Order: sequence, then C-alpha cells, then structure tokens
Amino acid sequence: MSEKTTIHIETPRMILREWKQSDRAPFARMNGDPVIMEYLPRSLTEKQSNDLVDRFNAHFKAHGYGLYATENKDSGDFMGFVGLRKVPFDAPFTPAVEIAWRLDYEFWGQGYCQEAACGVLDHAFGDLGLKEIVSFTVHDNTRSIGVMEKIGMSRDKKGDFDYPGMREDHPLGRFVLYRIGKDDPRSCPAG
Repeated sequence: MSEKTTIHIETPRMILREWKQSDRAPFARMNGDPVIMEYLPRSLTEKQSNDLVDRFNAHFKAHGYGLYATENKDSGDFMGFVGLRKVPFDAPFTPAVEIAWRLDYEFWGQGYCQEAACGVLDHAFGDLGLKEIVSFTVHDNTRSIGVMEKIGMSRDKKGDFDYPGMREDHPLGRFVLYRIGKDDPRSCPAG
C-alpha cells in the first residue's frame, strides 16, 4: 500500500527522499499558503505546484540529486523539501549548486531545517563530491538567513543580486548570497 521511493539522506528525525504521488496534495496546500510563501513572488495554484514537483523530478533524473521531499520519521508526515539544485538562471556566481528549503510552518522553529540542511551538506560534500554550495534569499527573510548562518554559511556581500525577472524596485527583488565550501566548518546538531 505504501509508495516506494529512494531514500537519499536520513537524519535523526527526518527522511529525505524522492517525491511520492501522495506528497503533491500537502505540497500544493503549502504553496497556496501566504504565510509559507511570504518571501516568494506569489502563491501557487495546485497545477503550478504539481508542475514544480515535475521539475524537481526531472532535476533528479538529470543530475542524480535534487530538492528532496522531507518526511518526519516518527509520524511519516510530509514536511516540505530540503535539498540541492543547479541554479536555474545566470548570475555572476553561476554556474552553482544551491541548497534550498521550504517546510510547512508546523515544523518551523524546531531545528528541522538546520538538521536536514546539515544532512544535505554532508551528502553534497561527501557522496556527491561538490566543492561549494550557495544559498540565497530575499534580503529581509530573517528565518532563512538564520538557517544559512546556523549551518555555517557565510554571507558574500559582493555577491548580493537582483533576482532575474523581477522589476528593479520590487520589494522581493534584492537577494543576499551565502556560500559554504567543502572544508568550511559547519554547525550541525549532534545525530
């Protein structure tokens, strides 16, 4: 009865895996929630959310890694995503691989994002052999910036940029850039 997927990463409280069909409905609800989507240009319709999952799956097929669906080990609940993707636009810091996340707000403030991000970084620098990972967000998204800093990423002020396709004066248009290299120290919860 359960759907079979490939597990890529396990942390003490989470499983990071490929996407299941059953993830689509809770992910669409998340993408339609204005609180969760506060720092993104717009909420997504169910079709747009499903198209996004299809793009995630295509990235997995093309590169062997991606934005992993996250699952709570205790409850089996879908939590959102944490993972890696090739940056899909041109910028002074590209080509690059970014770490990104979006968790349902019931999981905010409990260290889940940091825990999963640390697992993803270990996977990126170990199994995948990547040398550097970037992350970026809207300049005043203090929650995401906090996660970046907690996992040991450093701000690259010279790398801050205006997000491609956003008008120059858009309030969500200015992004901050963070980086972490394979040999940089990380701050990860004990597992």
